[in-house]
Amino acid sequence: MSTAARFTTLTSHAALLLANDVDTDQIVPARFLKVTDKAGLGEALFVDFKQGYKDGFPLERPEAKGAQVLVVGKNFGCGSSREHAPWALCAAGFRAVVAPSFADIFRGNALKNGLLPVALAEGDHAALVAAITADPRTPLTIDLESQTIGFAGRSAQFAVDAFARRCLLDGVDELGYLRSHLSKIEAHERAAESRQ
Repeated sequence: MSTAARFTTLTSHAALLLANDVDTDQIVPARFLKVTDKAGLGEALFVDFKQGYKDGFPLERPEAKGAQVLVVGKNFGCGSSREHAPWALCAAGFRAVVAPSFADIFRGNALKNGLLPVALAEGDHAALVAAITADPRTPLTIDLESQTIGFAGRSAQFAVDAFARRCLLDGVDELGYLRSHLSKIEAHERAAESRQ
């Protein structure tokens, strides 16, 4: 059975990268797309994009170390459909990305690779950013079962595709989900053959 790490509840501090419209080429440049697995892609994460930060790249600051949640700006993951973008984020240790909005293809690729995209209403996102800015070690708790994120005494709801949510909670990808129902599939096939 194809498995991934189960995602039920995650508590972590967050790293802030508040740029809007960060595209997949900025997340992982095209020259790293020759690989067919996730090994080593964590080092490629934002490798060119971070050169534009004169005061140091936010993810390399001490307070960001060990964060499993990345809080970003609007329309994160726009651009090409490269699956390497969520691969690189996962390889760097992130389990969830929180934004006001995501590009649809990125959202789908993230969910298929065990990375939870949490889209928050703008007011909730602004409150989260303010809490992290005030205290970079502010813990966040993301509860996938209840589809809530809690921080600084506040709770916010988010939506997740029901099938993707089930796969994340069970720790399986789409193939793993199908394989978990193999006996039912085989029984259906036998029944269909007997009716012919």
